[in-house]
Amino acid sequence: MPLEEPLLSPEMLDPVRYRESQRVTWVSVAVNTALTLMQIGIGIVAHAQSLVADGFHSLSDLVADFMVLFANNQSRHPADEDHPYGHHRIETAASLALGLLLAGTGGAILWSAGLRLQYLDELPPVAPIALWTALVALAAKEGLFRYMLKVAEKLRSPMLVANAWHARSDAASSLVVAAGIGGSLLGYRFLDPVAAIIVGFMILRMGFKFSYEAIRELVDTALSDEEVERIRVTLRGASGVLGLHELRTRRMAHQVLADAHIQVDARISVSEGHRIAETARSRVLAAHPEVLDVLVHVDAEEDTGAGSHGAEIDLPEREALLEHLRTLVGVDLPQFEKTLLHYLGNRVEAEVFLPSEICFDRNRVVSIERHLAEHLANDPYFSAVSLNCCIAPK
Repeated sequence: MPLEEPLLSPEMLDPVRYRESQRVTWVSVAVNTALTLMQIGIGIVAHAQSLVADGFHSLSDLVADFMVLFANNQSRHPADEDHPYGHHRIETAASLALGLLLAGTGGAILWSAGLRLQYLDELPPVAPIALWTALVALAAKEGLFRYMLKVAEKLRSPMLVANAWHARSDAASSLVVAAGIGGSLLGYRFLDPVAAIIVGFMILRMGFKFSYEAIRELVDTALSDEEVERIRVTLRGASGVLGLHELRTRRMAHQVLADAHIQVDARISVSEGHRIAETARSRVLAAHPEVLDVLVHVDAEEDTGAGSHGAEIDLPEREALLEHLRTLVGVDLPQFEKTLLHYLGNRVEAEVFLPSEICFDRNRVVSIERHLAEHLANDPYFSAVSLNCCIAPK
C-alpha cells in the first residue's frame, strides 16, 4: 500500500508570507481587544453611547481578524483532489466577507446617526474622559491601519488590504466619536450625528468597493491590458514560438493563473513542441513572480481554420488516412516503417519512411513516384508526400 503524500504546512509552502500575515493579524487582535474593553467600559461609565457603539465596532474588527487568521491558514494548503488549483481563493472569499462587513458597519453607523438626529435633546451629557478615550482609540487605529497596509502591500494580499482598510474605517468612526463628544462638551450636539453620516457613507463605499473587487476575481475577470501585454511579450520571446493567440488570465488571491496557445513550426516533432512550450512557461514564471502557473497549448504554425482549398474538410482518423496513403503510394505492404503526418489547416503533409529493400529497388521507387504524381494533385486529404528511406543496421 503506497504511503500518502504528507500534507505540507502553510509555513513550509511560503514561510515568510505566512509568518508576516500571522504577525500583523495578531497585532490587530491585541489592539482591538484592548480598545474594545476600554471603549465599552469607559463609555458606560462616562454615559457616552457613541463610545460604546465604537467599542462594538472594534469588536467587529476582532471577528474580522479571526476570519483573516483562518483564511490565511487554510489558503496556504497545497492542492488536493477537491481543490486541484490550491486553496488561494479562500483569501478572496474572506475579502468578500470583510467587504460585506464594512458595508454593514457603514449602514449601521448611518442608521444610528439618523436616530440620534431625531432625539438630540434626550442625549445625556458625557464626561470629558470619553473624549480622551476616543482620541486614544483614534491614534491606535490609525497607527494600526498604516502598519497593516504596509505589510499587506508588501505581501500583495487583497485580504490583508481589506482588513487594513477595515481598521481605517474604525479609525474614522473614532474620529466621529471624538468630534461628537467634543461637540457635546461645547454644546453643539448635532455635530456628532452629522459627522457620523459622512463617515458612514465613506465606510459603506469602501465595503462595496472591496466586495466588488472580490466578486470580480470570483467570476474570473482578466488582468488589465497592460499586465496581459507584459505576459504576451514574455511568451513571444521564447525560442521557437512563432505566434501567440488566446492568452487568458485570471486572478487567484495575490497570484495569477494563465493559459495561452502558442504557434510553432508545424513540421517539428511532438517532443520539440513540448520543449518549446515548457521553455515559454518557464520564462513567464521567472519574469512574472505573481504568476502561479501557465498552461501552454501548442498549435501548428498554419493551424488557422479553413484549408487552402477554401471549404473546411472533415479529415478522417489516422488509421483511415494511413490506409488512404497506401493507395496513393501504391506499395503492397502491410505497413510503412514509419509515417509522420503534419496537419496543416485542413490538409495533411506526410513523411513516409520506406523499408530498405524498397529503397534499393530503383524500379519500385520510380513506380511509387509516378503513382504519387498521378493521384496526389487532386487528392482530398494529402497536399504533399515525401519519401524517405529507413536504413536499419544488420
